[in-house]
Amino acid sequence: MPAESDPTIAPLSWKTGVIWMGANFPALMRLLARNRFRVHPGSVPGCLFDVGCSLVNSGATAIERLTIQSRVDSVRLDDRPVFIIGHWRTGTTLLHELLALDPRHRSPTTFECFVPNNFLLSEKLLKCWTGFLLPHNRPADNVEMGWDRPQEDEFALCNMGVPSPYLRVAFPNEPPRFDDYYELENVTDAERHRWKQAFLAFLKRVTWKRPGRLILKSPPHTFRLPLLNEIFPNAVYVHLVRDPYAVFPSTIRLWKSLYLAQAYQKPTCEVLDEYVFDTFNRMHARLEATRGLIDPSRFFELRYEDLIRDPLGKLRNIYERLSLGDFAPVEPLITAYARAHANYQPNRHTLPPTLHRQIARRWKPYIERYGYSAE
Repeated sequence: MPAESDPTIAPLSWKTGVIWMGANFPALMRLLARNRFRVHPGSVPGCLFDVGCSLVNSGATAIERLTIQSRVDSVRLDDRPVFIIGHWRTGTTLLHELLALDPRHRSPTTFECFVPNNFLLSEKLLKCWTGFLLPHNRPADNVEMGWDRPQEDEFALCNMGVPSPYLRVAFPNEPPRFDDYYELENVTDAERHRWKQAFLAFLKRVTWKRPGRLILKSPPHTFRLPLLNEIFPNAVYVHLVRDPYAVFPSTIRLWKSLYLAQAYQKPTCEVLDEYVFDTFNRMHARLEATRGLIDPSRFFELRYEDLIRDPLGKLRNIYERLSLGDFAPVEPLITAYARAHANYQPNRHTLPPTLHRQIARRWKPYIERYGYSAE
């Protein structure tokens, strides 16, 4: 189904590229050059604006490196981060926000992930007057947005110039270029090393600003258990699952909304259904093949439906199972959050019978493993 047929998602506009405003000039130029500068005419103003921002970012990054970098390099990371993993649209954002309420925890914010190269220098100058660039709610699910809310660290890697599957958001009509960076198994040793160094450099910057136990959420990390276990052998993991008949249409909507809000092209979405089917199976096959590397005491599995029914009880279970510390101080914060969002209504999706049957057939192992009904 063409993206423009969904009237509930905003069309291409001059503000396209909010994510890419935080890239440095070399990173943005590589992104454009790899895709032969195939920018839709309607996105040219936004693209030029991003290029201008990238020049400013590069200058600010140079200043920050001269003034702060030596102190950032000396940061010692907490070796017990919490990784929230699972497919897109399985409730990972909700859990991220709940765990981030604990003042002992530290989650990368939207500003830090979108402006990863110089946020230590630029945040005080820019955050207060750039909030208008963000939509009040995420187009995909109406969840509140804001510079200070928890965000996926994969976006930070994109703007640091690190290859990432998420770079396809900028040019969704081009063939995927970096899907090997899901697992990071079939890249060269040098590429893998550069990814690790960039990832750790970003986390050090986040921790230097405010120390705490890192709470990291990014669906691509579901593919990366061997590498994450190598970097953080004491890390703990929370894996979320959700009814696949809700996950599929919600994921389609997510990618369409990202393409329309952040792409430099007018997306056709011709192969999007197949991409979602294949990536889902690839992710869970990888998880099943590698989850044995993680001691069961460091791995907690949770259904989205159970989380929204009893957020306080499930958070208490997570704290106890993964030894996250005393739950009592954070309990009133979780309760207040749940009350404040009690009226939130997720999107409702009606599946055509043929698509329902296709999900039942192609995602059968997942449906059976997690106890969802094929009916």
